[in-house]
Amino acid sequence: MQILQDLNVDLHTHSTASDGSLSPSQLVVRAIEHGVDILALTDHDTVSGIAEGLEAAQGTDLTFIPGIEISTMWGGGCIHVVGLDIQFNNSKLKEALLQIQKGRFQRAERINLALIKAGLPSMLERALSISGGKGQIGRVHFARAMVQENICEDVRDVFSSYLVKGKPGYVEHYWPSLKNVVSLILEANGLPVIAHPARYKLSYNLLTYMFDEFISFGGVGIEVATGSHSSADIERFKNISIEYDFKASRGSDFHSPSESRYDVGRAPYLPDCLLPIWASLEVRG
Repeated sequence: MQILQDLNVDLHTHSTASDGSLSPSQLVVRAIEHGVDILALTDHDTVSGIAEGLEAAQGTDLTFIPGIEISTMWGGGCIHVVGLDIQFNNSKLKEALLQIQKGRFQRAERINLALIKAGLPSMLERALSISGGKGQIGRVHFARAMVQENICEDVRDVFSSYLVKGKPGYVEHYWPSLKNVVSLILEANGLPVIAHPARYKLSYNLLTYMFDEFISFGGVGIEVATGSHSSADIERFKNISIEYDFKASRGSDFHSPSESRYDVGRAPYLPDCLLPIWASLEVRG
């Protein structure tokens, strides 16, 4: 297990296929430069960057893992689930993603109307240009558009001022259920993992209820060391991983060199006492 723990593994990253700033091939190059041994590309609600990433990793020492991060609904809030080692050409998965992407564009139209109502100019066309397509547009693309228009200083400022719950550009959106998304990932022969669990700010009772349901649906792991987790969060979810016998994941949640807390391969390492989920990736080949 110690050998597995010593690997530099990043199982949560984003590219220009969703809301990252580097192309899949640029991300692979950066991962290699940073000494990453195993990299998963987990773009939001799309697998469109995986083929490029796989091709870029060929002939290198980097192990590239096809992945995805899918938005779900649980308990009235949005929960993200990472699918690792997926069969990214699975027909049911791709069909479901098309529906999610249609919903993303509809949400973008509503965000734009909300911003206009708040007195801002229309940001939809610029956000679409930044995102590269209707199916992948998200809040980050609006944030980058607003920075380009000098409305805010940086992306974090946009989110805190306009795009989080309670702010004028925030709109409610309903994603597929946690159960359905876990089923989709399993259908694609993937490993379902709850992304950045501390971010949801759930009470202990709600958190345990969610994990109980997640396991009953077929979920196998949680992110312990990730971009938004503090050292206290890592300790907390280390203990929860042990309690639930979860496989533990590590990922930077990298989006951009200028926007992300951790660069590719630079998230804290997992505590030695945990079973890393990449042990299962090796078994699966």
